[in-house]
Amino acid sequence: MLKSALLTLSILMPLAYAPHSFAENKVFQKSDTAQKQWVGQPAPAFKLQDQYGKWHELKNYRGKWVVLYFYPKDNTSGCTEEANQFKQLYPKFLKSNAIVLGASLDDVKSHQAFSEKLALPFPILADTQHQLAEQFGIVRNFGFIKVAKRESFLIDPQGIIIYHYSSVNTQTHADQVLKDIQKLQHQ
Repeated sequence: MLKSALLTLSILMPLAYAPHSFAENKVFQKSDTAQKQWVGQPAPAFKLQDQYGKWHELKNYRGKWVVLYFYPKDNTSGCTEEANQFKQLYPKFLKSNAIVLGASLDDVKSHQAFSEKLALPFPILADTQHQLAEQFGIVRNFGFIKVAKRESFLIDPQGIIIYHYSSVNTQTHADQVLKDIQKLQHQ
């Protein structure tokens, strides 16, 4: 009986993983499509408040590189780590003629507490109406809660999206974006 159960299990286990592998391939294909969709396109215009209530519009940053990074939620471990990575490298972004703009669906008050806790030197935009995240197609629904996916966009000084980072490692992302800007500046 035990041999029969083990034989059945050994036959069924590979089948249980087959759809998962197929789903992963679909995700990667979708990600590649999303990357191609944005690269070379003008970035959507926006007007959003930061953690201190100051308004920011994309048009105000013409002539500068713009790193627009979306994150799911203030005060979560991954979002804190990513913000700290951008904070650490922020002087180098400034030297590279780049501005960093964080963005999530959290409100101004939440952003202010998060920013002050981490002593962030850059604006965090409150996309409370999901206007910008919806334009980029990166809103994720969790029942009654909506969050922005962890994705970033590198916008050149003319307002064109050069890179769409649809897969972000919170430990290395800021460094990768900085290297990409520096590489593009030397081309």
